[in-house]
Order: sequence, then structure tokens, then C-alpha cells
Amino acid sequence: MKGTRAASRYAKAILSLAKDKNAAKDVHDDMQDISKTIAGSRELKDTLASPVVKDSLKKSVLLAVFKNLNDITKNAIGLLLENNRIAILDVVALQYVKMYNIDNHIQEAVVTTAVPLDHQLEKVIMAKVKELTGAEASLKQIVDESIIGGFILRIGDLQYDASVARNLNNLKRRLKDNSYVSKL
Repeated sequence: MKGTRAASRYAKAILSLAKDKNAAKDVHDDMQDISKTIAGSRELKDTLASPVVKDSLKKSVLLAVFKNLNDITKNAIGLLLENNRIAILDVVALQYVKMYNIDNHIQEAVVTTAVPLDHQLEKVIMAKVKELTGAEASLKQIVDESIIGGFILRIGDLQYDASVARNLNNLKRRLKDNSYVSKL
């Protein structure tokens, strides 16, 4: 990923400042919002990367899109603009979130489902995460219709597969190895 080394340095400095000001959680929330918004908007990403668009316009666009930013986050955006690094804002935000999660012992749980999760299912998944790891985790959702139903939960190197596709494959394997069924 382009600019990862520089983004890590910026994120580390922002996290250090946020900790000093007791605003690390607020900045974390801002950075998550920034990361998701830029990832979901090709136009915003292109605007930030464009050398033709003036920095003042980029700043006003960012402040209009993200209205309730913490002062530390606003100053970080200003610094990135000043140093001609605003194009890596999304990478800085991702790096900040990763560093914050490591500092606060928050793991990322990736859940794959056939349909988008509703609030109640999200609670069930988070309870399963707590049961498996004994710790809190942030939840990232992936929708994959090929698992048919159920879910696949990954936390670090731990995987819990409760998908219908896996159960069907297991059943298929057992029937294939069954001496009575194979004679039919």
C-alpha cells in the first residue's frame, strides 16, 4: 500500500498526542469514520489525491464531510495538507485504528455471513467472540452468499466456522466414505 511507512509515522504521532490530551478514543472514532468514508467514496479519494484540486478546497471538503471532528483530528488533517500528504489520509486513519486497538488490547473480529447482520445477530456474534477469546473485539463484517447460512468468525489466528456450506461439505464427505451409500 502506497505511503504506509509515512502513514505509520503520522498515526503514531497522532496517537501519542491524543493519549497526552486524553482524547485517544475520540480520535479513534474520527479515524474509523474517515477510513470508512474514504474507502466508500471513490470521488473523495480522487479529490484528495488530485494535484489539481487546491489544498484549501480539500480542507473545506473534508471539514464539510466530517463535521464533528476532534481538534487533534482537524490539526492532523491540516498537517497532512501542509506536508502534501493528504492523499494518504485513509492509510493514516487505518494505521491509527490498528495502533489504538493494539494499545487497548482490542482485537479485530471478522465475521462472514450470507446476509448482512442486524443488531441482534451482532450481539450474538460479539457474545461468541467474548466466549472464545475472553476479550472485547471490534467487528468487521463480510457478506459472502456462498456460505449459504450461518457464519464464519475469525479472530487473529482463531477461526470458528458455523456455516451451512461447511456442514454440507462434512455431510457429503461422510456419505462418500460410507460403505453402504457408496454401493448404491
